[in-house]
Amino acid sequence: MTASAPDDLGLGAWRRDRGTVLRPGAAVPVSDPSPQAIVAESEAHKVAAEWSPHSHPMHELVWVRGGTLTARIGNRIFTVPNGFGLWLPAGVVHGGRVTAAAQLHDAFFVPERTPIGYSGPTSITVTPLLESLLLRLARKDLDEQARARTEAVVFDVIEATERQFALELPGDPRIDAIAEALLRDPSDDRGLAEWATLLGMSDRTITRAFRESTGLSFAQWRQALRVHQALALLSAGADVQDVSDQLGYSHPSTFIAAFRRVMKVTPGLLAKETLSENLYQLS
Repeated sequence: MTASAPDDLGLGAWRRDRGTVLRPGAAVPVSDPSPQAIVAESEAHKVAAEWSPHSHPMHELVWVRGGTLTARIGNRIFTVPNGFGLWLPAGVVHGGRVTAAAQLHDAFFVPERTPIGYSGPTSITVTPLLESLLLRLARKDLDEQARARTEAVVFDVIEATERQFALELPGDPRIDAIAEALLRDPSDDRGLAEWATLLGMSDRTITRAFRESTGLSFAQWRQALRVHQALALLSAGADVQDVSDQLGYSHPSTFIAAFRRVMKVTPGLLAKETLSENLYQLS
């Protein structure tokens, strides 16, 4: 069962893949009479899918294989590539999207039986060990003792990642048109002067509005947005040259430098980590 959410938390400004299937929020048990603390499940998606804003009565850990998950939570967008997951505390309103051919995995945690204290949405490192444990909990043939031992190890090994893939949206009427245009097309290369002329304000006002609402300058915010899009493209198997071209960079080295400034790792290294995780998944 899910709680409905206001339409203004939707993902309408985020570029939607062609053929995306729109779905209501996934249902989970409101109460569970058994002693289990974690309810795990998986679902394959042949086409891109989008879930309308909703919330759950349980904590949720969601991750994907073979694609990318994008979640909208308030004025923040979270991009979750292969090898990582997103922890959503109970009651947090969120909408989400997965790319085509992604394998979506969910683990719901009963709050009163879960000794994990993440107070807000948090990026999680989905190690092979953690994933194996959660997939084990999706089995229907585990007895209560085996399930309890497995859950205990999950609680012991789950950890937040140093890379928090969150992008703050402005939510400021002075610059929302800029954010919406860039969300639709991250390669949009219009500069401050062009936007100032278009919106009838000074470039200084635009810079101040971005700083006040996101903590970043206009250029830094656009760069961070492009990195989020790059994560999705890399997870889908695009190479660095293709990603650089699609996002409007003049040269791959410029894209690599920008990616590294935001993510503290090169796109090539992140792609290798993703490939390693996928090979593990297939083994």
